[in-house]
Amino acid sequence: MKRWQSYIGLTLLGGLMVALPIAIFIFLLQWLLGLITGLIAPISQWLASWAPMGEHVATLLGVFLVLGAFFLVGLAVKTSIGRWVHNRVDDWLSRFAPGYSTIREVVMQFVGGENNASLLRGQVCRAYIMGRQSPVSVTAIVTARHGNGDCTVYVPTAPIPSSGFVYHLGEDCIDLLPHISVEAAMRTVIACGSGSQILTETPPDAEAVKD
Repeated sequence: MKRWQSYIGLTLLGGLMVALPIAIFIFLLQWLLGLITGLIAPISQWLASWAPMGEHVATLLGVFLVLGAFFLVGLAVKTSIGRWVHNRVDDWLSRFAPGYSTIREVVMQFVGGENNASLLRGQVCRAYIMGRQSPVSVTAIVTARHGNGDCTVYVPTAPIPSSGFVYHLGEDCIDLLPHISVEAAMRTVIACGSGSQILTETPPDAEAVKD
């Protein structure tokens, strides 16, 4: 009887492990589509009233129009006049719109901006936040280097890596892991440490040198 209970329990757990990520992905996809649809609803309604078309076609055209607008803005800021206009608008919003500067900096850190300053372009490392004398280390990303040799690292928290802690450490307190991408490190954080073996595995290049 216990064997059957164990078999049924493990089978249900295995099915849950397969189905839950798919269900969460579908839920997030539905939420994202609902958000986008709500944002472009005025545009799709205008398109539907302007020309005879179905609701889904109008929504799809609305998405393409918004993406096209982003593309045109990107082209505009590549010109000298576009950059001048953007700088004036940016300065005005920074002065008179509370919170705009903070939002702008956060976006720049995640998607990249001036000088390619982006969290996704940082370097993965093991950071000894209590000093080399302590065996405690954390998964971290080097986000800035300072003139005195110190580094600023971001330590994401599980299971939501968008929140975390910022530490300023000496260079001797970090071990860079150039063979590990930021995306791979973030996956271990989202998985609450599962898969962290990559932090201690020997890089492929080092194994080739030994051979």
